[in-house]
Amino acid sequence: MAVSLFSGNVARKLLGIQFLAVLLAGVLFCLKDPFWGASAVYGGLAVWLPNVMFMIFAWRHQAQKPAPGRVAWSFAIGEVLKVIATFTLLVVALVYFKAVLLPLIVTWLSVLVVQILAPAVINNKG
Repeated sequence: MAVSLFSGNVARKLLGIQFLAVLLAGVLFCLKDPFWGASAVYGGLAVWLPNVMFMIFAWRHQAQKPAPGRVAWSFAIGEVLKVIATFTLLVVALVYFKAVLLPLIVTWLSVLVVQILAPAVINNKG
């Protein structure tokens, strides 16, 4: 989620929509089995939590006047941290919590799709 491209309000809306997608997937998979629902929530949070971290990182650096060339480096560092956090959360969910793979991956991909499509919808309505 390139927060620097969005206003803070749009970024908050996007995170809210993503969180709703996590909860919806968790409830739907919970209809099959509560453990599937928990696995779905783990998969969604593996996308959502790093996005929250990235948004906080971007807002913190947005307050300062960066030197030329530092914007790209800040963005790159934020994205690398986001990928590492996502991978770590997925591994923790699979290894430590013994999450079911299907709901974890389906929700993870669903929240990623929301991350890609929601900004277009938000920008067209706003």
